[in-house]
Amino acid sequence: MRPCFGRGDEDYSEIENFVLNKLKKLSDHKEIVRLQGSASLALEMMAINFLYGKVLIISTGFYSDRLIQLTNNAKLISNSIKQITVVNFDELDSISEKYDWIFSCYTETSRGYKIPIDKLKKKAENLKSRIMLDATASIGLEVNHNLADVIGYSSCKGLFGLTGAAFIAYNDPPQNEVKSFYMNLENHIDKR
Repeated sequence: MRPCFGRGDEDYSEIENFVLNKLKKLSDHKEIVRLQGSASLALEMMAINFLYGKVLIISTGFYSDRLIQLTNNAKLISNSIKQITVVNFDELDSISEKYDWIFSCYTETSRGYKIPIDKLKKKAENLKSRIMLDATASIGLEVNHNLADVIGYSSCKGLFGLTGAAFIAYNDPPQNEVKSFYMNLENHIDKR
């Protein structure tokens, strides 16, 4: 920790690049965006910028259930989401309908539950779905975050850092058109 100005500050740019490259290596994603804010901000931005079509939300407890509200809000804001279905993880085997996205918490801290990520990946492949994960409680603690297409997390919990930084890691850029200046991921990528 040390004072940095931010925009145009070489010291800041060097630190930022070092940290972001470490985080990309940790999650094994090609792209990462940093935000000032909580994991909830990252998750809401992910939902608005990436989710489209039919979305399946895996309910495992308190933290996964906030994904329902974030996805419903994203549906209102972006008009890209057509259908939202919520199922408990133990009901996942009974799902056979195709979904564009599966949205879930990797680790549900409200009840000490960890989704078997390899099983979720196989199901996503069968449903021809992409995976979006709340990785706040799993990044830095669990492996195989690379099995998800998009992950969001904050600097606290699994990273054991100070609160106040949020991150979105992904391989393919979002497709949704987002009219909100602050919620548009491109504006954060471009440091606007």
